[in-house]
Amino acid sequence: MRPPASTATFQRIQKWAIGVGLALGLVVTATCQTAATHSSSVDYQRARMDPIHFKPAIDNATDKQCLACHAEVLKPSVRSESIAGVKASEAKAWYQDTSTYKGAQDTFHRRHLSTEFATKVMQMRCTTCHEGSSPRDEAPNTSASNQNQALVLRKMVNPETSCLKCHGKFDHEVMSLPGPWPTVKETFQNNCLLCHSGIRTNRHQVNYLNAAEIEKMGAQSGDTCFGCHGGRSWYRISYPYPRHKWEGMPADTPDWAKNRLTESDVRFLNKITEQIKSK
Repeated sequence: MRPPASTATFQRIQKWAIGVGLALGLVVTATCQTAATHSSSVDYQRARMDPIHFKPAIDNATDKQCLACHAEVLKPSVRSESIAGVKASEAKAWYQDTSTYKGAQDTFHRRHLSTEFATKVMQMRCTTCHEGSSPRDEAPNTSASNQNQALVLRKMVNPETSCLKCHGKFDHEVMSLPGPWPTVKETFQNNCLLCHSGIRTNRHQVNYLNAAEIEKMGAQSGDTCFGCHGGRSWYRISYPYPRHKWEGMPADTPDWAKNRLTESDVRFLNKITEQIKSK
C-alpha cells in the first residue's frame, strides 16, 4: 500500500492545484467577457455561455454590448413580396392600423427600438424584454438551481411583462365606456386626456417609456394612447396595470382593482441611466 504523502507535499500539491484552477478560471472568464465585443474570435458555444447572458450581468448590460453580437436585429429585412406573391407595399400589417405608424412595414425589433415613433414615445432597451438566456433555466425544474421559479421560455422573454403591457385588449368595460374605443372615440373627441387629465394622472412613470412625449402626443391624438392600449392588441385580455396613487384618488377601491398592485415592477422603476444614452 502506497504511504500517504507528507503534510508538506500535500500542501504543495494543494497550492499547485488551486493555482492552476484559478488560472484556468481567469482564462475562461476573460474569454467569456470578451465574447460580447469580439464575437468573431469566439465560437458559438462559448459565446452562448458568456456571463452577459446570465444574472446579475444581464441586468446591467447595455444595448451596445448586446448589439455587438446581435446587430442583425436592427437591420432592415422585411420582404418586399411574400412567398405567396403579396407585395408589402400593397398590404397593411396589423401594427399599421393606427395613424401613429408611419412609413413602410418594418421588423419587430426595429419597430420597438429605432423607428421614428418608437424613439419618441419609448426608451426601450434590449434588457427591457430580455432577462437572460440560460440554457439550464429556460424551463422550471430542469436543474437543481431553478426549482419552483417563475421562469419563461424563448430567450427569457416574459410575455406578461414584455408584451401584454402594450398589446392587450382595450378594457372599455373597466373604464365604463359605452363601447370599444374605435366606436366611441368621436364622442370623446378622440382625446383620452379629456377624462384622464383628472383620472389616473400618474402615468407612464417607468424607465422604458418617455412619459413627457407620450402626454404631449396624446393630447394631439387619442391614437397615440390607443396604439398601445388596444390598437395593436395581440391578446384577448387586458393587462392589469398597477394602480399608482394620484392626487384626488378615491379612498374606495373598485372590485376590479382590488387585487392589483400599487407599484410597477422594481426593475422598471429605476431611474434612466447612462445605459440608455449609450445605446
